[in-house]
Amino acid sequence: MKCVNLAVALIAAAGGLVVSPVSHAAACPDVQVVFARGTTEAPGIGRTGQAFVDALRDELGTKTVDVSAVDYPASTDFPTGVQGVVDGSTQVATVAANCPNTKLVLGGYSQGAAVVGFVTADAIPGGYTIPPGTPLPLPGGVADHVAAVALFGKPSPKFMAAIGQPSVPIGPAYVGKTIDLCAGGDPICSLEGGNSAAHSMYARNGMVAQAADFVAKRL
Repeated sequence: MKCVNLAVALIAAAGGLVVSPVSHAAACPDVQVVFARGTTEAPGIGRTGQAFVDALRDELGTKTVDVSAVDYPASTDFPTGVQGVVDGSTQVATVAANCPNTKLVLGGYSQGAAVVGFVTADAIPGGYTIPPGTPLPLPGGVADHVAAVALFGKPSPKFMAAIGQPSVPIGPAYVGKTIDLCAGGDPICSLEGGNSAAHSMYARNGMVAQAADFVAKRL
């Protein structure tokens, strides 16, 4: 799918979504993690996501941490990841509106890292109009509520080109607060990687702890 076609899919999938601020301050956590699992993982945040959240909770001590999974198929039909971009964007915008004092942490593994990258993107290709009320791209002020972004095994431009997809962007407002981790030899995220096993090692290769430390310092 070319970039413009991705935009069309985003627009079609996002139609009718409206984020309305509501007062739920008493129920708002200190930190809200929104995480997108990798391809073929069962619904939820996946093994890497859970390891990251566990490490982050250890770092944060008494701070309250809520977790929500990005809802999307996570299938080998990569264009369906658009559903995750819509859901993730809506979750982030809703938390920012309803819980203005909550710090958001965005995260993703593999295809989920691509989904989260597109969530942060600051533009849709020219010539396309997002339906009113849809949080795509995210409103500029939402970035102020996002403390950090943690990406594991994000597909490289080479990988994305090979499957006919546009390169994964990180919006300018999020670049400085993003840790983008790629295990040595991982063929999904590195340009020359040839060790397919490396892509499945993020939950136990020390990188979730590295990401948790990065995120905790930003909180």
